[in-house]
Amino acid sequence: MRILGIDPGTARMGYGIVDEEGSHLKPIAYGLVSTQTEQPLSQQLVRIYSQLNALMDEYQPEAMAIEELFFNKNVTTAIAVGQARGIALLVAAQRELEIFEFNPMQVKLTLTGQGRAQKEQVSFMTCRLLGLHELPEPDDVTDALAIAISGLHQRTAAKWMGAANR
Repeated sequence: MRILGIDPGTARMGYGIVDEEGSHLKPIAYGLVSTQTEQPLSQQLVRIYSQLNALMDEYQPEAMAIEELFFNKNVTTAIAVGQARGIALLVAAQRELEIFEFNPMQVKLTLTGQGRAQKEQVSFMTCRLLGLHELPEPDDVTDALAIAISGLHQRTAAKWMGAANR
């Protein structure tokens, strides 16, 4: 199973592509979908759409996991990030991918067992689970990989539950 994890953003959208091979997780690619902040938002969204489609074409994920929005103090930023998140959901829906959505607390709980874990704990577990010797930077990339791992775990748990209910 190959999944694309997304940490939404307009200037920087983190992505992480992870394969699940049996009980092992393998990082395939990770980085940023980036735009130029001086461009109008509409042009940034077009660039995000284009770059996400290129990633989909190259890596052919079977599913996408994406972080849900949480409101912060800057409503204008939250709205723009929501629009970028919508572009990611559109690209996945056009390709009929299975979509998993998580809030930050759910990702923390999945990776560390604690919903209020510190960012450093989540980063450590992300690297540990993926066998990475260095922390991917910036944080958006590490977050996207953590989101991808969460999606794989949720899918596996759902399969186990389905088998148990038969």
